[in-house]
Amino acid sequence: MAKGGGGMLLPVSAEAGKGNGGGGGGGGAGDDAALFKGSAMTRRGAVAALSYMACSVLLVMFNKAALSSYNFPCANVITLLQMVCSTALLYVLRRLKIISFINSEPSVPSGALFFVPFRILLRTTPLSLAYLLYMLASMESVRGVNVPMYTTLRRTTVVFTMIMEYFLAKQKHTPPIIGSVALIVFGAFVAGARDLSFDARGYAIVFVANITTAVYLATINRIGKSSGLNSFGLMWCNGLVCGPSVLFLTYIQGDLKRTVEFPYLYSPGFQVVLLFSCMLAFLLNYTIFWNTILNSALTQSMCGNLKDFFTVGIGWVLFGGLPFDLLNVIGQGLGFLGSGLYAYCKIKGK
Repeated sequence: MAKGGGGMLLPVSAEAGKGNGGGGGGGGAGDDAALFKGSAMTRRGAVAALSYMACSVLLVMFNKAALSSYNFPCANVITLLQMVCSTALLYVLRRLKIISFINSEPSVPSGALFFVPFRILLRTTPLSLAYLLYMLASMESVRGVNVPMYTTLRRTTVVFTMIMEYFLAKQKHTPPIIGSVALIVFGAFVAGARDLSFDARGYAIVFVANITTAVYLATINRIGKSSGLNSFGLMWCNGLVCGPSVLFLTYIQGDLKRTVEFPYLYSPGFQVVLLFSCMLAFLLNYTIFWNTILNSALTQSMCGNLKDFFTVGIGWVLFGGLPFDLLNVIGQGLGFLGSGLYAYCKIKGK
């Protein structure tokens, strides 16, 4: 597979042939070196993981502000705006030749449809459909559950991810990894055992989001690495396939009309929230591809657990919604302990 990058100004995660963050291949030796001696994670992989966690925390906060603080009724419209902004930005960057969509720029016909050969666009369609389900379910799941419980329930994604990795890629994990995941799930159930703001519909949507997330990450690991596209190329194909579908969905549901009639539509505060939501969605999608391709789908899920420490704290302060309960605190602690155990095993290569 191509070494990628070349003279481009932005990292594009072209090292598809590295597997789960392994060494070898192109790029700078310093970037691709192991994080520590004997580590299973490279320095570039660590940067990708940290970048994802930062973007994810901020995006949850801005989405929660739009849907809960401003009571914006149309989550799908936010998803549509994020896709449009992401696709438009990718188009401009590609036109200016700041980025590329294909590893090492093989002989792509000058008249290739939308910068990408049509056969590759078709090949990535399953990934795009998985992305569409992931985006719609994740956006709606933020609305009905308070931020601390949202992050707690989302930790169970790792179980679904392990199952999908096994069935799609036949990937198996060591006992320490399985033990850390079990600890996370146990902590999630302990934390939610006495949630006084329990909402069955909200909980159900979060679990649907967990399943779609697992399918999406496993599909990235399976299709993304073999498509010949880098992270920007995968994002571009997602936008081309999913954008029209979301537009049609918002139209038939009447979301566009409700958006025009929304009382805070022209409020500077609401517009700033939407702007940052769109910007962070672009960065988050990029770092998801970057992290999953350089590391693994399970590592991506575990990074989602590690960043929850900050999401829970900030969300509790800004949005509240979860009264103090010792059992909940214990469950949160078990979840973070499991995430830390996984990170230790991954870094040490166990």
